[in-house]
Amino acid sequence: MTLTLPPSVLLDPVQARVLGTLMEKARTVPDSYPLTLNSLVLGCNQKSSREPTMDLTEAQVADAVGTLRSANLVREVGGARTTKFEHNFQRGVGVYEQAAVLLGLLMLRGPQTSAELRLNAERWYKFADISSVEGFLDELQERSAEKGGPLVVKLARAPGAREQRWAHLLCGPVDANQVFQGSAAASGGTAERIERLEAEVAQLRETVAKLCSELGMSPPGQG
Repeated sequence: MTLTLPPSVLLDPVQARVLGTLMEKARTVPDSYPLTLNSLVLGCNQKSSREPTMDLTEAQVADAVGTLRSANLVREVGGARTTKFEHNFQRGVGVYEQAAVLLGLLMLRGPQTSAELRLNAERWYKFADISSVEGFLDELQERSAEKGGPLVVKLARAPGAREQRWAHLLCGPVDANQVFQGSAAASGGTAERIERLEAEVAQLRETVAKLCSELGMSPPGQG
């Protein structure tokens, strides 16, 4: 099932990652912002708060920055020693601050429920409640053609999921089947990690019990 394509902004995944990273760092580490190219590469490739994780080269990031500058979504700031970059997303796309926050999070973390978006937005912007998040998402989904068309879409509920997730349309149409498959694969990977950790904990407990027995001590919690 392929969902609608927004006619206004169309980014590739690398450009979306670069733009989302600049938007994130502007709010979470303002003292280090704007970013140098090297800092931007590190931010794009960080393993936390990213879905999917990437391993971009400096050349890939620089190329994406060049394209975003041409689209007036990124600006170059001349520093004393090195060039730095800042985003111009809110003005360039023409959305409210709260809507920009939600789009930035969707670009960095992939499809999310409105509750997840509110939680993940804590360091960016404090939404009063989930309904306020949904209000801005609804506006983005119902964005008129005169303004460029929809920028998000509410996905069908995934099998076994309690809530529907939202996805951005800045990179074009969203294939809901691929989203569901990715979610299932992630869930499977999580289950495997949990099983592995449980096995490691059981092994550690056995080792501790053996050591305590050799030392004539009671195992922890049994003293």
